[in-house]
Amino acid sequence: MNVVINLNNVIHNLQKFSNKNINIIAVSKTFSLNVIRPLIDSGHIHFGENRINEALDKWSGVIFNDPKIQLHLIGRLQTNKVGDALKIFSYIHSLDSIKLAEKLSLEQERTKKYLKYFIQVNFENEKQKSGISEAQIKEFLNFCRTEKKLNIVGLMCIPPVDKPPEIYFEKLQFLAKANNLPELSMGMSSDYLKAVEFGSSFIRIGSLIFGDR
Repeated sequence: MNVVINLNNVIHNLQKFSNKNINIIAVSKTFSLNVIRPLIDSGHIHFGENRINEALDKWSGVIFNDPKIQLHLIGRLQTNKVGDALKIFSYIHSLDSIKLAEKLSLEQERTKKYLKYFIQVNFENEKQKSGISEAQIKEFLNFCRTEKKLNIVGLMCIPPVDKPPEIYFEKLQFLAKANNLPELSMGMSSDYLKAVEFGSSFIRIGSLIFGDR
């Protein structure tokens, strides 16, 4: 499998959205550096991981040698892993609680490393997913920005699997605009084109680039 060709196919499919700023996060979780390396060598910079220890082992040397690489945490972040997360990631896409915001704020001030954050929204309050409810976003955003000095750049959501994703993409777009947030993290291999139609600026592409895990 040629991962560079696969990435270029995704880029080709996005050409009709050339007026939009779209960042492709190559979801490299579980894949070795041998598989990922051609993308790095081609100049791609955005990669997604969901396990802290795997990311540290895999990416620490790469980022040291190529600081342009932007690593995105796309999985849930436990508070006891915040210190390790700040060592390796540039973006956190899963800010989902007051407790986590407090821990991130403390660790940022301790290390003087400042990341970019997406608040994860859980529209249907699905028990198997974390996230802030739609009704609490404004209050939570104000807490994170004003009290905890976190750089909140946007919102993220993963739509329910049994409903049309565009319902939730549209909701997230409206919610971001209402709160003056410039970025949207939504859309994966199966629905990224629909997500971009509703303003997604960060799409998370795994299987279309790397194949099935």
